[in-house]
Amino acid sequence: MSLTTWAATAADPSITAIRAARLIDGLAAAPIRDAVVLIDGERIIAAGSKLAIPAGATVIDLGDATLLPGFIDCHTHITGEPGDYYKSFVRDSYIDDAVRAHVYAGRTLQAGFTTIRNLGASEFVDIALRRAIDDGVVLGPRIVAAGHGIGATGGHADDTVGASPYVTRRGYDGVADGVEAVRLKVREQVKHGADVIKMVATAGVLSEEDSVGAPQYTQAEMDALVDEAHRWDRKVAAHAHGTEGIKMAVRAGVDSIEHGSFIDDEGIAMMKARGTYLVADIYNDDYILAEFGKLNYPEKIIEKERLVGRVQRENFRKAVRAGVKIAYGTDAGVYPHGGNGKQFAKHVEWGQTPMQAIVAATSSAATLLGRTKDIGAVSPGRYADLVAVAGDPLTDITLLEHPRFVMKGGVAVRRDGAPVLQP
Repeated sequence: MSLTTWAATAADPSITAIRAARLIDGLAAAPIRDAVVLIDGERIIAAGSKLAIPAGATVIDLGDATLLPGFIDCHTHITGEPGDYYKSFVRDSYIDDAVRAHVYAGRTLQAGFTTIRNLGASEFVDIALRRAIDDGVVLGPRIVAAGHGIGATGGHADDTVGASPYVTRRGYDGVADGVEAVRLKVREQVKHGADVIKMVATAGVLSEEDSVGAPQYTQAEMDALVDEAHRWDRKVAAHAHGTEGIKMAVRAGVDSIEHGSFIDDEGIAMMKARGTYLVADIYNDDYILAEFGKLNYPEKIIEKERLVGRVQRENFRKAVRAGVKIAYGTDAGVYPHGGNGKQFAKHVEWGQTPMQAIVAATSSAATLLGRTKDIGAVSPGRYADLVAVAGDPLTDITLLEHPRFVMKGGVAVRRDGAPVLQP
């Protein structure tokens, strides 16, 4: 039997009623049985158990399904995807990124992720993609875009590390050194439409610096960057793997630590005390170690991932136990887009309950993004961004990897497990 049955009873199609066996609202409340969600246009007007359905409403009956808020991925790179390392480095440009990005966006939405935060893209392609989606030109999730990630010369944000000094930049120019330069770089991102600022606080894995986690900015540079971003009412996400760099970024007042691989007990306590979110990409280690050798990535990079993967997951569990705020973020683009849901199982494997994992990708993520009026929960006034899966994800979290129904802003884009709308 089809998961969804559709019945238009009428004259006024502006009201849509969705029925499902259960509803998880994203706010950590117990599941609601015999759920009904009422939608007017792009927004939810009511949600609860056995609500009366107005005469003339279009009814979508999802049967024995669980309805949830649209998922949020707080760390993506929507303009790229893994490919041959040297081809990507030598032949591809930001124009290639721009041509392909809408395909990745469509896959992400079909996977149930109706909002993403994109943390770094060449030549503001993510901002252009956001505009195209908002204008209805292409299909994709809502995008909270960072523009360029800001980092030091020779560091993780410098895309010519390891290249000949005569190789010119490919367009990812977030490099800035010194207090005044980082302030200017923040202003440039805001000028060109950035919703959030990404700071590259430490070395990284998928770049050719020697270290995987050494600080790459001084405390004064980090302080200035965060101060400037907050002055412009932009939150700051800090790429930070190393212990000291994490703590420097937290002292500077960043809103989230991305990766957090080598965080120690002091860093965890600092994050909890200050309310700093942890966004840890604890799925992609599996993909990197299985696939990146085949893609001609330098052994130096793969070896850095071997150092990070297990430790990052163990420290994620420590942070969960300590009560650090957790938001869901996968680093999509390091693995193929559309697989964002595979990380839910890792959240559960490494310390969260299924409900906590769902909240991390819904209301908690919305709070980090500052978008709780619009997304992150099934409640009146928010966008009708909805996902349904066959069965109960509280007993099998992997169901979230295979959404059967996806709606964004009151428009169904996936039904019976197949796309209704595509890029």
